[in-house]
Amino acid sequence: MELKRVVVTGMGAITPIGNNVDTFWRNLQNGTSGVGPLTLIDPQPHKTKIVAEVKDFDPVDYIDRKDIRRMERFTCFALIAAEEAVADSGIDFSGVDTDYFGAIVASGIGGMPTFEKQYLNFLQGGPRKVSPFFIPMLISDISAGYISIRFGLKGINYCTTSACASASHAIGEAFHAIRYGRAIGMLAGGSEASISNMALSGFNALQALSTRNDDPATASRPFDLHRDGFVIGEGGAILMLEELEHAKSRQAKVYGEIVGIGFTADAHHITAPIPGGDGAMRAMNIAMRDAGIAPEQVEYINAHGTSTPYNDKVETEAIKKSFGEHAYKLAVSSTKSMVGHLLGASGAVEAVATLLGLHHGLIHPTINYTTPDPECDLDYVPKLRKQDVTWALSNSFGFGGHNVCLAFKRFTD
Repeated sequence: MELKRVVVTGMGAITPIGNNVDTFWRNLQNGTSGVGPLTLIDPQPHKTKIVAEVKDFDPVDYIDRKDIRRMERFTCFALIAAEEAVADSGIDFSGVDTDYFGAIVASGIGGMPTFEKQYLNFLQGGPRKVSPFFIPMLISDISAGYISIRFGLKGINYCTTSACASASHAIGEAFHAIRYGRAIGMLAGGSEASISNMALSGFNALQALSTRNDDPATASRPFDLHRDGFVIGEGGAILMLEELEHAKSRQAKVYGEIVGIGFTADAHHITAPIPGGDGAMRAMNIAMRDAGIAPEQVEYINAHGTSTPYNDKVETEAIKKSFGEHAYKLAVSSTKSMVGHLLGASGAVEAVATLLGLHHGLIHPTINYTTPDPECDLDYVPKLRKQDVTWALSNSFGFGGHNVCLAFKRFTD
């Protein structure tokens, strides 16, 4: 069968450095850190007191107050980002067959804050104190449901949950749906809002979080010798994916083309990546093979780049194995240096960053990269770089050994 070409015609984002795509992109170029003191919950009990929160955010600015009472924060993020993506794409759903438009929206954790609150209600007052909206607010798939209802999308609709690879899996699955003719358009991405007592306690128990509490802005420092853990963040991003001919028929602008994906498993450990990065390496190799390109053609990688000692080392090893000597000619940067780690939403936010870089001929920096690590010796782009890039990869790796690599191409008709 003839494979369809898949392009991105609209994007929406709400992040710790901007509550829309334009602000996010401007702050990425400026190297702005979104990390600051923890305010959403009481920081006192926690070892880590710094996070990357979405700022100046009131859902009533976007969503009806009655609906907000039935939505978790992560769902608000997803719906707001979807509204922006649809508006940005310029599509009029009244003129398309919505049986072939769908939504795949990821969340790694879903409504953890709601679970905490409702469990306390149960302990204090029994079952009658549990909200009838508890389950719909909690479940990870609800964002995709809300988006389909909002826009009347009757096609493919579900959620992907694979920890920190969740949103990249969602984009990859949406790409497949269009490529193989099961859809003509998809809204795809992810959202997360899990800055909560249990999440911080759990990640601290794993010794995964940075404790650079005295200097939040420099806490997320991927690939730097003095990195000490990731900074948990929140937010979301949604991309409008369309079959190329459909996008051309309505004269839509195009940010870039998705040309390949690689899905693999480490089959090694529930939290730690496999030594040497075999799973990540295979994901990159499969994505390049799927895109029909040689390693030497890739110019940029948006790295998973979490700022944890072991993960950054292993990703560097994986890149070297995939690219050989060409690894030292690649530009590699980490969006997480500015927005922190958005868990299940991270791949979507990083896809937006990658596509904007292709579109504008710019590679955003990895901030806080000040002391090179001998084991992380690639070009991590410490300052904004003007560079036209044709082929780029975006990596996402999750607990459980889930690996995703998305391949993008600067759009040419």
